[in-house]
Amino acid sequence: MKKLFILFAGLSMAVASSAQGWNLDKTHSSVNFSVSHMVVSEATGNFKDFAGDVKSEKADFSDLSVNFTIKVASINTDDEKRDGHLKSPDFFDAAKYPDITFKSTGVKKISDKKYELTGDLTMKGVTKKVTWDVKYNGTVKDPYGFNRAGFKASTTVNRKDYGVSWNKTLDAGGVAVGDDVTITVNAEITKK
Repeated sequence: MKKLFILFAGLSMAVASSAQGWNLDKTHSSVNFSVSHMVVSEATGNFKDFAGDVKSEKADFSDLSVNFTIKVASINTDDEKRDGHLKSPDFFDAAKYPDITFKSTGVKKISDKKYELTGDLTMKGVTKKVTWDVKYNGTVKDPYGFNRAGFKASTTVNRKDYGVSWNKTLDAGGVAVGDDVTITVNAEITKK
């Protein structure tokens, strides 16, 4: 009976361990964006505060599941005045809509290193389906005994679809801020 209990306890721990998924290593991860500025260049920025819940039971991540939250108030473009404007109701309205979220609904393996991750992106109270192009950079065991996997995911969204619509027409033609925003997430995840 004691052996049966020990076996059951071991199995329970193994199931609990696999259900925990992967931990996002924020120190080695980033959330970046870029958008056309004044027609002739790109403005770039990032979000400093974000969290992710990543699950995959398969070694090749073909069953990848992701929930991701970004804190809007952590936006950083290396310009305090611009950051303040981006947090205002003209853009993200951080006080009313503090989070940008993504919840995956499916994944498709394209090749050994490429996936398409589909899901719901919610920004400023609007939810739209988006597809991310994901590059799997591989898995290694680090010196501390953790398995680490790395990914680079990118998607392009039209900011106006989410009610982020402020703009200014330029005298020479065109607008100050482009509609299409490219979002790039570099994620390093760990599992012991």
